[in-house]
Amino acid sequence: QMQLVESGGGLVQAGDSLRLSCAASGRAFSLYAMGWFRQAPGKEREFVAAINWSGGSTYYADSVKGRFTISRDNAKNTVYLRMSSLKPDDTAVYYCAKGLGGVATMDSQKYHYWGQGTQVIVSS
Repeated sequence: QMQLVESGGGLVQAGDSLRLSCAASGRAFSLYAMGWFRQAPGKEREFVAAINWSGGSTYYADSVKGRFTISRDNAKNTVYLRMSSLKPDDTAVYYCAKGLGGVATMDSQKYHYWGQGTQVIVSS
């Protein structure tokens, strides 16, 4: 079992930066891939970024590539999402999730244990 707690969201202006954190409790964090997903009002949840167990492999949605960076600190059981050049379209609740295995994937079905989410609002 693993609990995930996101933090770092807030209200920012377009062009600003934010860093989201996801702290994991439980064992074996370092063995599993982690992902970030987001859900905007009235829209389905969508993949944002993923990182494999070691941090050596990452994937990004086209919409955030070049602006967002996912990273992890296995010693701290924490995964991060650095978001820069934020746009109003990035407004959403951001969720982190633990992968079923160590390989990073964009498939939300390959994740379990989701956090409660942290709200990000980007004003124009």
